[in-house]
Amino acid sequence: MTTLYRATFLHTPENPFTHADALRAESDGGLLVEGGVIRARGSFADLRAAYPAAPVTDLRGGLLLPGFIDTHVHLPQVRVIGGLGLPLLDWLDQCALPEEARMADVAYARGVARDFTRGLVGAGTTTALVFGSHFAGAVDAFFEEAAQTGLRAVAGLVVSDRLLRDELHTTPGRAYAEGKALIERWHGVGRAHYVVTPRFSLSASEGILDACAALMREHPGVRFTSHINENTREIEVVRELFPGARDYLDTYERAGLIGRHSVLAHNVHPGDRELGVMASARCTAAHCPCSNSALGSGFFPLRRHLDAGVHVSLGSDVGGGTGFSLLKEGLQAYFMQNLMPGGVPLSPAHLLYLATKAGADALDLPEVGAFEPGQQFDAVHLAPAPGTPLDAVFRHAASPERALAAAFATGTPGDVAQVWIGGDVAHTRA
Repeated sequence: MTTLYRATFLHTPENPFTHADALRAESDGGLLVEGGVIRARGSFADLRAAYPAAPVTDLRGGLLLPGFIDTHVHLPQVRVIGGLGLPLLDWLDQCALPEEARMADVAYARGVARDFTRGLVGAGTTTALVFGSHFAGAVDAFFEEAAQTGLRAVAGLVVSDRLLRDELHTTPGRAYAEGKALIERWHGVGRAHYVVTPRFSLSASEGILDACAALMREHPGVRFTSHINENTREIEVVRELFPGARDYLDTYERAGLIGRHSVLAHNVHPGDRELGVMASARCTAAHCPCSNSALGSGFFPLRRHLDAGVHVSLGSDVGGGTGFSLLKEGLQAYFMQNLMPGGVPLSPAHLLYLATKAGADALDLPEVGAFEPGQQFDAVHLAPAPGTPLDAVFRHAASPERALAAAFATGTPGDVAQVWIGGDVAHTRA
């Protein structure tokens, strides 16, 4: 099926941190989509003349953006969003871990997976790097639900063997065996990819990290993700647990887990050596600004990452974060960089890039992230309700760039009118 979409659309096929003209906008644009793939892009007039028989879907009056890509979000925590007033380790003990233990019940896990995937897609997220569950049955349930929703899911079994609740602990042998079975069942099936996921070095011994590394060696296409340098107390405990390690990153590095397919969440308090290794390995830091604020973790040193050459993407970190909207994450990143000494001034182009193309690059998914011919049509149509402040800005904005700024400043999931993944409608606002 071929469709010509008429819309005001914006995307960042290049990195605005390195290319001044990275933001591309078309006020009356056209995207020709065939079989879920973008075949042509340009002005609507030009594409209408070139493809006069193509049926037209008119999306004027809003903004059409590439689907958002969340590079750090926790499946089991959707029902504990909003546990404010606690630092990381206390929040884990009191809010997150009791809920994560409930995921042993597969029926309960299926309900969580439905809430989670609908929340993501309803916020305009079409691809997500997901911290799954400590229970293999719950991870299966999530992949099944993601396939039904259409979400591009990069997810995996979370493994730990210390300092959590007993029912969340595993062994290196079991971590390897369950991970291998999940990889064979899900990796590369439909839109699913597998990510090896030790929770963090605080709860993962050398044996667990070695088991994770074995899975990476045996299955080169899988991804790796974990946490790093989020909270000063966490860093102190990791230092005590790994007295021979040079720093937090070295706990993963020594196991052979750091490379092109590695995404490390937070990195609020990195050392210079860590940044250098991440840059040389082409590893990504997933910046989670709302979580950093809500848990009091600190200001993300974006300039140090950029100066070192470390790739940065965006994550919601639900439920330490405050919701699934990457519009809100972009706004919070903007606020925090404005407030911190030496922060990086962020433009709407930077925010759109961090929410889209940066995530695609982090996950090595060249088929998504922008509106380039040959890419999948993953898109979100922002169309605020009539009479709302965002609608007023959209109607009177002097340029698409000005409307994009307002979308990040005031947009919410309620402004998401429709979402497509691979050309299929995945969400329509009621």
